[in-house]
Amino acid sequence: MSELHKFIFEGLPVRGMLVRLTDAWREILLRRAASSSGEYPAPLRALLGEMAAAGVLMQANIKFNGALILQVFGDGPVKLAVAEVQPDLAVRATAKLVGKVYDEDRVEAMLNVHGRGRCAITLDPRDRLPGQQPYQGVVPLHGDRGEPLQDLGDVLEHYMLQSEQLDTKLILAANDEVAAGLLIQRLPVEGEGNLAGRRNEDEIGLNEGYNRIAHLASTLTREELLTLDADTILHRLFWEETVRRFESLRGPDGPHFACTCSRERVGGMLRGLGRDEVEDILREQGRVEIGCDFCGALYPFDAVDVGELFIPAQDQPPGSHMVQ
Repeated sequence: MSELHKFIFEGLPVRGMLVRLTDAWREILLRRAASSSGEYPAPLRALLGEMAAAGVLMQANIKFNGALILQVFGDGPVKLAVAEVQPDLAVRATAKLVGKVYDEDRVEAMLNVHGRGRCAITLDPRDRLPGQQPYQGVVPLHGDRGEPLQDLGDVLEHYMLQSEQLDTKLILAANDEVAAGLLIQRLPVEGEGNLAGRRNEDEIGLNEGYNRIAHLASTLTREELLTLDADTILHRLFWEETVRRFESLRGPDGPHFACTCSRERVGGMLRGLGRDEVEDILREQGRVEIGCDFCGALYPFDAVDVGELFIPAQDQPPGSHMVQ
């Protein structure tokens, strides 16, 4: 069962979280393998699993009432990889592959071949006001000196430092059974949420307590993160520290797979394409069928369905199943 553990270090401005995605992650891979496109190559599966784990950690960290969308995109064989996490920790993930990925490939080879790769984190509120745009932060897939970043954890640490002025240590790993992550973060000196001010910026890299905890976290190996339970990991790393743990989140309250696609959403997308284009597809193929990239669900629309899509709601007959 997938689980999330939160904890703080008594007397230190440091918090932490540990996530292990098991059934949720396997469901994502199973749905992809069952699709017409087949399973992702192993390095991309690992990257996507790390993104799913990281997305859960970041969503749980900020407690945002909306979707947190983590994306990496660029000019390599992986055109785009996306992990989306809802406030209830429902997670889904997908990727668009346009070329060959080799077993030894890492972030640079998959996404940043010519230096145009980017990482974006989008916060899309559920209660968005008319005209309000989601918040999005974007950073390149290289460090301050232009050096390529080979691991997703390094990319996200750089993002947090650049966009939120917070020291962060992220250890991520994924295989075909588990996607896991450990987050250690220095608490803001003042304020809540993003950009806690100049005083917070002056603390970057200087807090001895955070530096000690981050160093201990960095000794966690990929094998340990994937195979050991949370109790063992936290004891092995921080046995000399005073760690206060909170109730773990599991089952329906914890991380789980869920997709937000629906026939209504697909109908809205088709209306956005316009009647002429949709009817052209209908004439060529006999029906319009849209598949969800995240979960593999198929939504077919025949001629009657398409006709109803473009009839104003007030003109619908009683009992109509028009997509709203």
